[in-house]
Amino acid sequence: MEREVLLDVKDLQVNFGQHKKKFEAVKKVNFKIYKGETFGLVGESGSGKTTIGRAIMRIVPSSGGEIIYKGEKINGKISGELDKKVIKEIQMIFQDPQASLNERAKVDYIISEGLMNINKGISAAERKKKVDQALLDVGLLPEFATRFPHEFSGGQRQRIGIARALIMNPEFIIADEPISALDVSVRAQVLNLLADMQKKRQITYLFIAHDLSVMRFITDRIAVIRKGEIVEMAETEELITHPVHPYTRALLSAIPMPDPKHEKEKKLLVYDPDMHDYSVNPPSWQEVRPEHYVLANEKEFKEYKKLYY
Repeated sequence: MEREVLLDVKDLQVNFGQHKKKFEAVKKVNFKIYKGETFGLVGESGSGKTTIGRAIMRIVPSSGGEIIYKGEKINGKISGELDKKVIKEIQMIFQDPQASLNERAKVDYIISEGLMNINKGISAAERKKKVDQALLDVGLLPEFATRFPHEFSGGQRQRIGIARALIMNPEFIIADEPISALDVSVRAQVLNLLADMQKKRQITYLFIAHDLSVMRFITDRIAVIRKGEIVEMAETEELITHPVHPYTRALLSAIPMPDPKHEKEKKLLVYDPDMHDYSVNPPSWQEVRPEHYVLANEKEFKEYKKLYY
């Protein structure tokens, strides 16, 4: 059965600065996200993964390409009606739960601000009911609504951020490294919460992270990005067990192992970008295994095929 495409990113480009000082943060990125799945975007700091999420949210403008949501182009100039629809249906959970919450506002206002902007006629009683339910949904007590963000722990603040997104009843959530600023003991709780919400509400996620070990347990498919370009994309288990691109293999080799003996014996791979000579034979998107794509030229593609065939 053919899966429904919720979001289609086509040749997306994001540049910062102008003319000679122009910096290409995202370079003609392409991917599709299917309804109901968790799509992972992984890469090191500065790779452009957060910029892609912010471009989809329209926090930063795109410089080229198209972002298609439910068959409608949502980047660039759009109608007021479509703008309102996108604001309601696409939400974002930010990386830093402390910086993303207004310290001067109470939790009640923080969670319901977006709801009041979309539904200006909502009554105080109805708004309170929705805020209370949103807090309960993320495992917090309704009486927390009268407190300020600084009164909570990091994990609780991130739950408030999740409640702020969920109260809009979104179909698509961009989770930008939602656990990287949290203690290890709290990370599993937040990941389980996101998974539970997905099952209950049929939410689609774009999960942005730099840790492939986390991605393995929460995503359906993964795209690996380096310096604004996606270099490999496949279903999660396929990518983990059959990595093709040298950059992907280097990322996987850096994952810490729980066994001290194996950790000591493991071989850390270092990715060397100079190993690719694209001056004569430029790379293109190649299907190296079924539904497993890699950025490679003809010579590299033949070498990658030899790895597993």
